[in-house]
Amino acid sequence: MSDMISFVRTVLGDILPAQMGIVYSHEHVVIEESFPTVANKDFILSDVEKITTELQEFYALGGRTLVDTMPANCGRNVEKLAAVSQASKVHIIVPTGIHLEIYYPPNHWRYHLSEDAITDLFIKDVQEGIDRFDYGSPVVERTVYKAGLVKLATGDEPFTAHQEKIFHAVVNTQKATGVPILTHTNSGKHAIRQVELFNRLGADLNHVVLSHVDKNTNLDYHKALMQTGVYVEYDSHFRWKSGQENFTCTLLEKLLPDYSNRIVLGMDMARNTYWKSYGGKPGLRFLLTEFKDELSRRGLSSYFNTMFIKNPQQLFSFKH
Repeated sequence: MSDMISFVRTVLGDILPAQMGIVYSHEHVVIEESFPTVANKDFILSDVEKITTELQEFYALGGRTLVDTMPANCGRNVEKLAAVSQASKVHIIVPTGIHLEIYYPPNHWRYHLSEDAITDLFIKDVQEGIDRFDYGSPVVERTVYKAGLVKLATGDEPFTAHQEKIFHAVVNTQKATGVPILTHTNSGKHAIRQVELFNRLGADLNHVVLSHVDKNTNLDYHKALMQTGVYVEYDSHFRWKSGQENFTCTLLEKLLPDYSNRIVLGMDMARNTYWKSYGGKPGLRFLLTEFKDELSRRGLSSYFNTMFIKNPQQLFSFKH
């Protein structure tokens, strides 16, 4: 599609934002056996048939787009993502980028490559196609499947020089391609700091989303974050324990009247124990069934399309 037209880049090709339909804005659709799964076997999501079955139910319930968030060389398998998208008719946005340090061995290339080299890798994922071997081999064979998102992650510790290098590479990639940015935060920690660094580096904050922020229960923190112009992604709604306040819903009640244009939702189902097709629960269906009913009970149904359709169209579009 022309660079003059706003578009969304999915694994099977570019689509118009209006074609996205209902969007889950932070998911893990495929996680191949890899370094992260060695210590976490329930991270493995590699059965194409089971994944396709779950996505077909998602589609039958009205879902149309999933934003996958497993970036380079930590379980990403772009060919499987393309296969389940084709079989289920669900659009899938695939990321490039780098995840938390704990998901890579200590001698990983992320530490040795320069900012320019990492930037080049990210840009090629977006513009040329993702490596069939996901940079786990000395041979690179680019597929036709391109990244539509660039991801970074920070943990509990203060930002390191290495993490700042990744920030630079991510913003460089956005400036060069127009790709949207998604981040991981540990329970919302350092979210404001992330935005400050993005702002200093010249990122387009209207195409930046910070994930898992609803684990932080400080209402003023959420307001300050959204006032910067970024999006926030909430995905803890099914994780609050029985008898405990569902703070995700509390946040939505308090924030949607003034900040509905800054909030997107997902499930972050990175464990097979969450997938119905793997024998787990609550399954991808949750947001379109139980959670949708909960929004209705709380008088928030009028915001559904804003969080699931309108905001993702703006956030995940390329404007370059």
